[in-house]
Formats: sequence, structure tokens, C-alpha cells
Amino acid sequence: MSKIMQEYLSQFNHLASLFLAQLDKMPSAKLNSQIKHKSLSEVPSGATSALLTLQKEIIPQLSGSAGPRYWGFVTGGANPAALFADWLVSTFDQNVSKGGDSIASEVEHQTLSWLRELFYLPDTFDGLITTGATSSNILAAITARQFAGNKQNVHVAKDGMNNLSVEIFASCPHASMVKALGLAGFGQHNITFIEKVENTESINIELLEQDLLESRAVSKIVLASAATVTTTSFDNLESIAKLCQKYNAWLHVDAAFGIFERCLNGPDSLTKGLEFADSITVDFHKWLNVPYDAGGFFTQHLNLVAQSCEVVAPYLINNSDKKDFLAIGIENSRRFRALPIWYTIHTYGREGINQWISQNIECTKLLANWVAKHPKLTLAFEPNLNVCGFYLSEQPQKTNLLLDEINQLGEVFLSPGEWQGKFIIRAALSNWQTKESDIEIAITSIERAINNMCA
Repeated sequence: MSKIMQEYLSQFNHLASLFLAQLDKMPSAKLNSQIKHKSLSEVPSGATSALLTLQKEIIPQLSGSAGPRYWGFVTGGANPAALFADWLVSTFDQNVSKGGDSIASEVEHQTLSWLRELFYLPDTFDGLITTGATSSNILAAITARQFAGNKQNVHVAKDGMNNLSVEIFASCPHASMVKALGLAGFGQHNITFIEKVENTESINIELLEQDLLESRAVSKIVLASAATVTTTSFDNLESIAKLCQKYNAWLHVDAAFGIFERCLNGPDSLTKGLEFADSITVDFHKWLNVPYDAGGFFTQHLNLVAQSCEVVAPYLINNSDKKDFLAIGIENSRRFRALPIWYTIHTYGREGINQWISQNIECTKLLANWVAKHPKLTLAFEPNLNVCGFYLSEQPQKTNLLLDEINQLGEVFLSPGEWQGKFIIRAALSNWQTKESDIEIAITSIERAINNMCA
């Protein structure tokens, strides 16, 4: 190993240790950050200069998003095992596109097998580790597109959509799914929206069946959710799956973080029926608490994925009986991102993973109970998982100002939401470190923000 590499590793150890040591005291979000404009240097500035700039101008403006009180999105932190493994991913620098030259591809296959067990999914599901829910939803869209085309004797991936007759049904699709529909050529506006069950974000089953029955499209696609963004509503997946079988419709379930409820309560609880989905989106940098970026795509129709993604070139020839990951994913070159997932499951097992999921749910209940009793706040909905939503009772139109005040204080970071026409404040807890003392800190900070507004 070269001397310069040794120096970099030494500095890495120092900076990483320093950052993690102060993480709990950092602002949960660093608002109004900016970088100084500098022209490209024509000559090397050297490692020392780059390091000083990093320490003075970049690191102080980073958020504490890896910490226990960043609740703006469903953002997990990097658990110690996953962080260690992720450091090694860059060190090993494996290209997990094809098998045959490294064990890395086999590690990903084993990881997928463990994930099926963790989520109580049948062996008929297969897939790959993706960059996140967005890329997984893109894979879902193009796989469903291939399904739709095959019904009409059109090979969409090769010949285009050719006036494909298809209708897409949903009640509360995630923004990344809407984006995926646009990228897949369906169009972001090409969704038949089904009315939701009252006081939820769940699909009304009776209205869905009515629309499926009346649809004149040759091919049909249903987009369901296992935990929506705002209220963590779960669609009745078992009933939806039966309808999809009856009307020969493709069923995709966005279960980015809701699938982890299945880890706790098994296959017969809120996600009952998930095993009948045609495709599933998962996010591992959420509740599995591995570093960005890591998602997953599962399907019971891997052949359709390959029809959509596989291309032939001499240097891509596969000598294995398994489909190479480049043939069933978006990227040809792929990072060894399965390793942190593999290491996390190996280290903590089902029990350890369930422990931080349960802890987040209990902490969410504590926050919701405090909000429900507060004279100036209204709880928007009873939390059934890990999201608490609330707003100002007497002046709901000023809730956005309260959110700004809370986030400016920096002790907790929350995000906006919308519920029944009202602007709400949304707290989404998914970090493995979050505990009751963090709820107490957040409560104190929210109370201070309320008082500041009233002063």
C-alpha cells in the first residue's frame, strides 16, 4: 500500500470518527447552506488544501440526517455494521454487473434470499438491489409495460408502445411512481384515480372493481401502497390481488418502508396479500438503516424484466444459468451495494432489526400522545406506524410558520405534509438510534417554537 493511501486512510478515520462523535449535537438539518464559488484550478492544489476546504466549508454545513432526530423524510441512519460494510464497498470496488469473476454477485443473490425470508415472501419472488425506491419503481413501470405489451402481441422494449391500450389505477401513488410512469412512457397524468376510503389514503375496493369492470383498456395496471407517505395507510392488498387476478391486471405494490411492518407482525397483518403482488418496491436506506443508496425490486416475473432490460453484446455474454444483474436492472455497471444489507442482516438478524422498528413505532406514539394533549396543537390522524402529523389548532394557516420555526431551531427536522386540505407538520421516525430521550428533546423544541411564535 502506498504512503499516500495510508495518509488518506488515517485522515478518513479521523474525520469519520469526529463526525460521528458530534452527530447527536449537530443541527438535524443545516438550512440556508451555500458553497463558495471557485473557478477550476489549472494546477493541483494538493490533498492538504482539499482537506482544509472540506473541513472549513463543507462539513460544517452538513445536516445531521444520519442522527436520531432527522424526521423530515423516512430516512434511516447508517447502523454500525452497515457503515463498516459500506466503507469496504468502496475499498473493494467490485462491479456487480456479471457473475463469474467475483463472489460479489453471489453475495447479492444470498442477500435477496435472506430478504425474502425477512419479509415472508415466497421463493417465486426474485429481483435485485437498486439505488432506491425510484429506480425500483422505474423497473416496476417498465416490467408492467412489458406485461401490457405482451397481452397485445407487442414487444414494447424492442418495438415501442405502438398505441398500447393500457389503463393505470391508483389512489395515492408515491411521487417517485408518478415520475417512473413518465419515464416509462405512460405519462405522469395517465392515471385513473380511485376515490380513497374515508379518513385514509387507501384505495376504495368497491370503486376499484367498478372501474376495472368498466375499463375498455386491453391491459390494466393497479398501483397499491403498503404505507403511504402522509398517513402510512395500507391498501387492502388481499382484496386488490383478487381483483387483479379476476380482471387480469398487473399489481405493483410500493412497500418502500411499509414492508417492514411485515417483519414485526408477519404475513397476516397489514401487508396480508403482498405475496400475490406481481412486483414490489422496497427501500433499504429507510428502515433497514443502511447508507444511501440502497433499494430493492422484487417480482414474480423476472423474465419480463429481462425482456425489458437485457441487451446483447459480445462482452456481455453470460456463461451462467442465472440472469446477470445487468440484464434485469437499469445500470450495466453496478456498485457492490448488497454488502451493507448482507452485513446488517448477518449482524443483527430478525430480532435486532425488529427492535429498532418497534422502538420507532413506540416513540411515534409518545410524540402523538403529547400532541393530542397539547392545547395549541391538533393531531391530524392516529398513527398506525411511524409517522405523526399535526397542525396548529386555532390558526392552522400558520402551521407552515411553526414548521419553519422548529426547523430553524435545529434540534429536530420535520417536513411539510397535506391532509384533508390542511397543511400539516409531518414527523417520520425510522432511525435506529431514536429513543425516548429524543422525543423529549423534540417536544421541548416544538414547545419553544410555539412560544417564539406567540411572543
